[in-house]
Amino acid sequence: MERKYHVYGVGNALVDMEFSVEDDFLHTTHIGKGLMTLVDQNRQIELLAYLGHGNARWSCGGSAANTIVAVTRFGGRAFYSCKVANDELGDFYVDDLAEAGVDSNLHTERTDGDTGRCLVMVTPDAERTMNTYLGITETLSTDELDAAAISNSRYLYIEGYLVSSSTGRAAAIEARQIAQAAGTQVALTFSDPAMVKYFREGLSEMLGDGLDLLFCNEAEALAWADTDDLAIAVKALRSVSRTFAVTRGAKGALLFDGVEFIEIAPHEVHAVDTNGAGDMFAGAFLYGITEGHSWEDAGRIASAASARVVSSFGPRLEADAHAGILADVLEEKVI
Repeated sequence: MERKYHVYGVGNALVDMEFSVEDDFLHTTHIGKGLMTLVDQNRQIELLAYLGHGNARWSCGGSAANTIVAVTRFGGRAFYSCKVANDELGDFYVDDLAEAGVDSNLHTERTDGDTGRCLVMVTPDAERTMNTYLGITETLSTDELDAAAISNSRYLYIEGYLVSSSTGRAAAIEARQIAQAAGTQVALTFSDPAMVKYFREGLSEMLGDGLDLLFCNEAEALAWADTDDLAIAVKALRSVSRTFAVTRGAKGALLFDGVEFIEIAPHEVHAVDTNGAGDMFAGAFLYGITEGHSWEDAGRIASAASARVVSSFGPRLEADAHAGILADVLEEKVI
C-alpha cells in the first residue's frame, strides 16, 4: 500500500541560535564542551547577554526536525509533530517548517509560553556545544500526535531527546505503539551520549520490544553497551533493533541491514561546524531507503550529505544542494 509520507517525525521544536565562540568562553562560563546541556530560562538569558542576540544565525531546529527537513529537501514527503508557543519564535518556527515543505500539527491554535531555543556554540575545532532551554516543547505530549499521519507513513522517526520529559517520553511510546499497529516501521535516534548515560531506563521504555532501525554515533553505541569495544557495542545494538546505522565521524559509518554489515567510507572535508551532522545522516538515509535505494547507496548519500553539512555553518544545507548530492553520489556509482 502506498503511504502518503515517507517519514513521520516526533521530537522537540527548538529555534537554534548558533554562535561562533572560543574555547575560553566555554571555560569562563563553565559550559561542558561538546555536550547538550539542559538549562533553565534564567541561565539562557545570562548566556545570551554574553553572546549577543545579533550575532546568532537562526533556524528552526530540534534534532528530529533537522532530519525531517532533510527528508523533504531530498524530495521526500514528511510530517512533524512538535510543540511551539504563541510567540515570535513560534511564528518563526511555523513559517520555517512550512517553507521546508513539512506538514505538521502546528495548524491548530498555539498556547502562550516560550518556544524552546537552543544556543549552539561552535568552537574553532568545529565542535558544537549546546545549551538548551526547552520551554513549551518540554510539555510535548500525546496531544500533539496525529495517529492518521503516523499510520499513513512508511517510517516513524523518534527523537531520543524526548526521554528527558515525562510527557515527551509518553508521546514517543504511544507513537511507537500506533506505528506498530499500523505496520509503520519504527526508527529512533539515541540523540546524545548524555541521554544514554542519564536516561537509560526511559530509553528502554521507548525502545519497547525492539525497533526496526536505530541511529546512533559511536560514542552513544559504546555508552549503551558500557564498553570501549565497538564489536561488543554492535552485539548490544542487535539485541534492541533489527537494523541500525552507527556514524563514526572521520571513520565513516557502519550499517547493519539485518543480514550483513556495510562499511560506508567517509568524505574528507574541512569541518567547521559539526552541528546537525547526525541529523542530516539520518534524514538522507531515511530518504534513500524509502525511495528504494540499497542500504549501501543510502549510506553513501547520507555520508556525502553529512560531510557537506559539517563543512559549513548551521545544521542544514541550502535547499538546492540536495539534488546535487544525489546526482553526484548516484553518478559516481554508475561510473
